[in-house]
Amino acid sequence: MIVVGEKINADLKSIKAALDKNNKEIIQELAKKQQEAGASYIDINTGVFKENEVSKLKWLVDVVQEVTDVPFSIDSSNAEAIEAALKANKNGKPVINSITAEKEKYNKILPLVLEYDAYVIALCMDNNGMPETVDERIVIADKLVNSLLKEGVKIDDILLDPLVRPVGSGTNYGVCAIEAIKKLKAQFPKVKVICGINNISFGVPARKLMNQSFLVAAMISGLDAAIMDSMDKKLMSTIFATEALMGKDEFCMNYQMKFREGLLEI
Repeated sequence: MIVVGEKINADLKSIKAALDKNNKEIIQELAKKQQEAGASYIDINTGVFKENEVSKLKWLVDVVQEVTDVPFSIDSSNAEAIEAALKANKNGKPVINSITAEKEKYNKILPLVLEYDAYVIALCMDNNGMPETVDERIVIADKLVNSLLKEGVKIDDILLDPLVRPVGSGTNYGVCAIEAIKKLKAQFPKVKVICGINNISFGVPARKLMNQSFLVAAMISGLDAAIMDSMDKKLMSTIFATEALMGKDEFCMNYQMKFREGLLEI
């Protein structure tokens, strides 16, 4: 499982406060903790800084790569900010989070994906907004994948996000997410499927329990990558156990190693 550590996000009050003061110690400590916990990528988001997102996102890249070589997931809808982060990046091949089938956004982000040979998260969304049904997601995904391939993006560099919606705001949203993951993986077997795990639990109590349960169902359905809290030991433990149960961990060697390292939590 590819784990994208989600915690360096200015939507979080503590991160916004650190960014307001350019407090690099807090940011660097969080980056190191996410790496130590097993993050494959570190997501960085400064979207709340509308007036100076460009400089803030570049600052984050500079600060984080002083203490870790984990690649970035550059999380922004601002093409100028994304480009500034890409230019500053020294941590290997990054992920651009994200592109959509919305014409204006697509046309701004695509050139950056190609120029910097980046992975790209393609959200199943178009000019009509958030899709309601699984079939709507598949139609948008088909359009995005075929368009990206036609433009020269390698199939291995595409990650599809079905856009998980909170189960507390729609009874069928959990089923919809799971079915969308299954169908996306069946229709595009060479494309990775990714989603934000926490999205499923907004507005309900005991969110961590809901996240753990959804993660198992999503993995069994074909999920390849998760945007999540890599420092949540129970959530990470769920990954290790589920991979073993799915036959993706020969003789449970990785699971046993994580146990010996004290990284499993019941």
